[in-house]
Amino acid sequence: MRLINRIPSRPMALLIAAAPFVAVLIAYAIGSEVRLAANPADKLLPALSTIQETATRLFTEGDRRSGEILLWQDTWASLGRLLGGVGVSAALSLVIGMLIGLLPLVRSALSGFVAVLSMVPPLALLPILFIVFGLGETSKIVLIVIGITPFMTRDLAQRVLDIPHEQLVKAQTLGASSWVIAVRVALPQVLPRLISNMRLSLGSAWLFLIAAEAVAAEVGLGYRIFLVRRYLAMDVILTYVIWITLLAFMLDWLLKQLSRKAFPWMEAGL
Repeated sequence: MRLINRIPSRPMALLIAAAPFVAVLIAYAIGSEVRLAANPADKLLPALSTIQETATRLFTEGDRRSGEILLWQDTWASLGRLLGGVGVSAALSLVIGMLIGLLPLVRSALSGFVAVLSMVPPLALLPILFIVFGLGETSKIVLIVIGITPFMTRDLAQRVLDIPHEQLVKAQTLGASSWVIAVRVALPQVLPRLISNMRLSLGSAWLFLIAAEAVAAEVGLGYRIFLVRRYLAMDVILTYVIWITLLAFMLDWLLKQLSRKAFPWMEAGL
């Protein structure tokens, strides 16, 4: 049997999927043990047991000054900014993408502008955003919006353009207006793609959020990472990095389940 036709069983698929994570864990444990054996005071690669103890402390113990658990404060602050930015981006990209895909006049006016906007490095605009919107929440959310909206818009516009022309002609033959075509023909086919775009954009959204929090914030996951780096607190940094990764995975999983429940006829394997 050719390799292209070999499909692993469920247990084998889980085993194969877990193998890279186990390999990274083993490699880290070996590297940490080697460095600590040479220098017990080494902070670059703390032992796995140290990371576990630090994680337990960060998740359960309150701050000495405020009594609040800082990790949970940072988590809620960062999630609020992330979900706000991704939500605004999704709404904008859906509206603008459908307008570009359906209306030739809008396509002529905005397609080139959106394409050029997608080439602008979002992080280069961060100082400008801080000057215009201040150091509060708005500038961080706007950075996420600027960072992911153009790409989502271009992809959704292309999805609308890929709708078979026969469907649009048939709808017009039955007397459908432009609004009805947009809502009844285009929208159901675009929404699954929107969720896929949101999933694919989560990584970039986290990147922009962490960068903004590192520069100007008083609370947040990115703020905390860059705050403790001066003390070389790698056990805290790694705990936060692992936690961010788990949050991103859970958000991706939730969007995947939403796509499967809302659009069972679509392939949600991304």
